Amino acid sequence: MIKKQNIALTFLFCISLNAYSYEIKRVEIASDNIDKNLHATVVLPDSYVKGDKNYSTVYLLHGWSGNDKDWTKNTTVATLADNYQLIIVMPDGDYDKWYINSPQIAKSYYEKYIGYDVPSYIDKHFRTIAAKDGRAITGLSMGGFGALNIALNYPDTFGAAGSMSGGVDPRDYPKNWGLEKVFGDPVNNAKFWNEKAIINNAHQFINLNIPIFIECGIDDFFIEPNRKLHQRLLELRVDHTYQEGPGGHTWDYWGNAIKYQLLFMKNALEKEQAKNK
Repeated sequence: MIKKQNIALTFLFCISLNAYSYEIKRVEIASDNIDKNLHATVVLPDSYVKGDKNYSTVYLLHGWSGNDKDWTKNTTVATLADNYQLIIVMPDGDYDKWYINSPQIAKSYYEKYIGYDVPSYIDKHFRTIAAKDGRAITGLSMGGFGALNIALNYPDTFGAAGSMSGGVDPRDYPKNWGLEKVFGDPVNNAKFWNEKAIINNAHQFINLNIPIFIECGIDDFFIEPNRKLHQRLLELRVDHTYQEGPGGHTWDYWGNAIKYQLLFMKNALEKEQAKNK
C-alpha cells in the first residue's frame, strides 16, 4: 500500500512538473511594406499562461532560403524560451530578400517590415515589454546581416543585437544567394552595396551604444568578413562581444550558438531594464 501511494505521489509530482511548458504559436502579419502576408513563429515561455507579467522579446531571423519555422525545426530554441523566460519571435523574412529595403523590387521593404511592422504586431498581441530595453534582435547567416542592419536603422527599437555566421559584407559575394536581385548590379549600384556593408556602418554603433554579440565558426566561409568587422569595431573602441568556435555554416553550430546568444540577450536586456527603473 505504501509503495502504491509513493508511486501515485510520484506520478502526480511528474504531472505537476509537466503541466506547463512553452507554447508555439504561428501568426500571420500583414504589411503594406511587402507584397505578401508572411508568418511569424512565436514561442511563449511556460510561465506566460500562468500570470500577467510582460516579457522581454528576442527577434530571431532565419538565413537564406529559410522561413519562420527553421529555428524550431532544427534547434531546441523552444525549450530555451522556458530556460530564459523570454518570448522568442521568428519572423519569415522571405526566401532571399536579405532583410533590406530593396531598391530593385517593388514592395520589398523587409528592413521596415522586420524593424517596425513585426514588433508593432507582437507588442499589440502579446504581453511584451514594449520598449527598446525589452527587445533584442539576432539571426544566422542572411539573418545575422539582417539583425545588425536593422538594429542600426531602428536605433529606438532594439536594445541589443547579435549575429551568428552573419553575411556581414555582401560585397564579398555579389553573385551568390540572390544578392544582385535585391541589391542591384554591384557596379552600377555600388553606392547602395557600400552603404549596406556592416563594416562601413560600424561607426554608428558608437552612438547606438547597445550590447552586441557577434560570433562565427572558424570553418565558416563567412569567417573573414566577421573578423574584419570585429577588428573595425576594436579600432573604433566599440564595446562588443566577439566569439569564434569550432564549426561551419551548419545547424550543429547554430544549435549550440543560440544558447549563448539568448543568454547574452536576456542578461543585456535585464541590465538595461534595471538601469531604466
